[in-house]
Amino acid sequence: MEGKPITPAQNSSNPSASPESDQEVLQIWGRQPLKGHVKISGAKNSALVVMAGALLCPDDCRLRNVPGLADVARMGQILSAVGVKLEQNAGVLDINASHLIDAQAPYELVSQLRASFFIIGPLLARLGFAKVPLPGGCAIGARPVELHVRGLQALGAEVHIDHGTVHAYVKGPNRRLKGAKIYLDYPSVGATETLMMAATLAEGETVIENAAQEPEVIDLANFCRAMGAKIQGAGTNTIVISGVPRLHAVDYSIIPDRIEAGTFLIAGAITNSELSLSPVIPDHLTAVIAKLQTIGAKIIAESPDILRIVPGQTHCATDIETLPYPGFPTDMQAQFMALLTLSEGDSIIKETVFENRLRHVAELNRMGADIRVKGNVAVVRGVSRLSGAPVIATDLRASAALVLAGLAADGVTTISSLQHLDRGYEQLEVKLQKLGANLRRVKEGTDAANVHVPVNPGRSSLNC
Repeated sequence: MEGKPITPAQNSSNPSASPESDQEVLQIWGRQPLKGHVKISGAKNSALVVMAGALLCPDDCRLRNVPGLADVARMGQILSAVGVKLEQNAGVLDINASHLIDAQAPYELVSQLRASFFIIGPLLARLGFAKVPLPGGCAIGARPVELHVRGLQALGAEVHIDHGTVHAYVKGPNRRLKGAKIYLDYPSVGATETLMMAATLAEGETVIENAAQEPEVIDLANFCRAMGAKIQGAGTNTIVISGVPRLHAVDYSIIPDRIEAGTFLIAGAITNSELSLSPVIPDHLTAVIAKLQTIGAKIIAESPDILRIVPGQTHCATDIETLPYPGFPTDMQAQFMALLTLSEGDSIIKETVFENRLRHVAELNRMGADIRVKGNVAVVRGVSRLSGAPVIATDLRASAALVLAGLAADGVTTISSLQHLDRGYEQLEVKLQKLGANLRRVKEGTDAANVHVPVNPGRSSLNC
């Protein structure tokens, strides 16, 4: 394998994805028109679970289109801690899990990354035992692991939680899981992926009912199939896995990030700018595209993997309810809320996936938005302008929403707690600067320079 060992700094092509990012702020001078083309990175949520899935294989795995993100670096550290060898060269990551030395992931790493819990399924399948601390990540809700635990128990594992660590092991001489029928009370992406990975090496057939249908689940299934796994039905609510005794080496490319693509589509809409982006898989963006069209934007497919957004001269209010795929994604709720703050009329946003994912409302209101919240419902009354202000990113997608609001706001917006942003967007500032945005990352406490910037005249006012 070529390249160099993976470390947090080396893994990220985003120079800001570092432990110091929480001591930096992003300053944005708003109301600048954007123009150009955006290259969409590999999907964060696919890369993380596919990295975990590589634990299933005792041979070399090569992953392409791996985004340079803090979360990817952290997952690399977790894999290294259990004996995996990783080497990276730009967006190519080589993984060798032939000699696992430990089935216990370190608490200090797992507590920072929700996706790290995925390793419990592959470790249990490969070794017959695993110890994984309860996961961390963004503070957007409980995200319990009961569905994972019950599914692993159905596959024959003994599982108990002790002092914040999940202990799982398989009895019997061959320490091998056994196929089972599993019904998920909720179509959890994490539980579907964990159980699908565990079942690839189990004896017999496993059926997962009410499975998650997200594109990232399909990507993981395709990755496992490329290694020799027998999986059918990924992308539907019933997945059937016929266990095999061993998987083999693979060279696999991660799908484009549908959430990054959606974020840049909204960047075009909120700044009244025409942008194109690729590579994308338009079918993964159906719900987001439909809502953008509803409010008045045009989305043009220039080729099978290139989309262009042409904003309307005005944007109208609309209602959104987040749902599991193929519904409107919870990971796009905050960004779309930023756009609706400047749309004509009243919009209603209902968050049904996570119970604590409206914390960005207070920050958007600080910028002049008019949003009221009751429970898991936000009522957004469109305003004519937003104003730059100091705001705090409360989670990954909230940070993107504040960047979008800052791009459209008068004056300077200063965003702190950038460690959230660096978890999920590769080189976001660089990509925006190439489009014409005026923004910079500086140490916290740095005064915004008195930079003269031309004002975007904005949209003409039309009735919706």
